[in-house]
Amino acid sequence: MVSPPPIIGIDFDNTLVCYDVLFHRIAREQNLIDDTIPVNKTAVRDYLRSIGREPAWTEMQGVVYGTRIIEAEPFPGAIDFLTQAGRRGWTLHIVSHKTRAPILGAALDLHAAARRWLETYGVFGPTVALPRENVWLELTKQEKLRRIETLGCQVFIDDLPEFLLDPAFPPQTRRFLFDPNRIAAPGVAAAAALETVFSWSEMLPRVAHVLAH
Repeated sequence: MVSPPPIIGIDFDNTLVCYDVLFHRIAREQNLIDDTIPVNKTAVRDYLRSIGREPAWTEMQGVVYGTRIIEAEPFPGAIDFLTQAGRRGWTLHIVSHKTRAPILGAALDLHAAARRWLETYGVFGPTVALPRENVWLELTKQEKLRRIETLGCQVFIDDLPEFLLDPAFPPQTRRFLFDPNRIAAPGVAAAAALETVFSWSEMLPRVAHVLAH
């Protein structure tokens, strides 16, 4: 009897899409930071919060995730992972928690922007060939958790340890923490039995190993 293909769920923002350069670029354009702030989304956010510019940070997110999302490139190796996983016969789903419109700023359709990014970077194209219906943009974290369970994901890849550690996270799903900037709290992954991966180039063999055991 042939086993069904494994089902892999993947987060979107900060997992497939790298926003570090774009957040830094826009913050510089708006004269909110200088060149001493590292080219890192978290560094930009933490600095703006430290100087009481939380509203500016919130409004910037609408710009980054909306009108200028195409400027944000995939993490190195992310598209190749999708391609190779598809060639292995794995079923892929992108599952994201994403509001429909920004909290502050211009009224934009962030879901449409995300799908435009996937189109632009070839995820719906002939090489990756991810079905459009395999993209789930959920309005709440709870809906994202339920979607992962409903899809029956054997593996889920996300950049947020707090999401992967949520008590409602499906217990049967193996959790992969994507931590390219190595900012997860020391010991979090080990204590929680998460699979911590620092680059997409190492993701394929790590996921394949887990699926084989």
